[in-house]
Amino acid sequence: MSETETMAPERSIRLSERAAKRVAWLLAQENRPGLMLRVTVSGGGCSGFQYGFDFDDTLNPDDRTFEYGEVTAVVDETSLDLLNGAEIDYVEELVGSAFKINNPNAASSCGCGSSFSI
Repeated sequence: MSETETMAPERSIRLSERAAKRVAWLLAQENRPGLMLRVTVSGGGCSGFQYGFDFDDTLNPDDRTFEYGEVTAVVDETSLDLLNGAEIDYVEELVGSAFKINNPNAASSCGCGSSFSI
């Protein structure tokens, strides 16, 4: 690489310590070794895109993995474009608990927190 060329920054997502602990607890309840947290973005929701969470034991050719202690998060390349730099947190409040995504790429989001637009 020449001095004038620059490397593209590595795309990633991050799980907060609280989120990683909660996912590890949920995975333990499943009692299926090898399960990973799959994070996706799909069209729909009240703001145009919506977040999705699921457990998966399969890696696809376009998947990227991110390790957080006992937890492996999996994101496909298309979703990663929309999630790059996002942090997944787990919040517990008086009204309930939920995973919350702090996505720097989202221009706006709806009140439910699971839908966003860019």
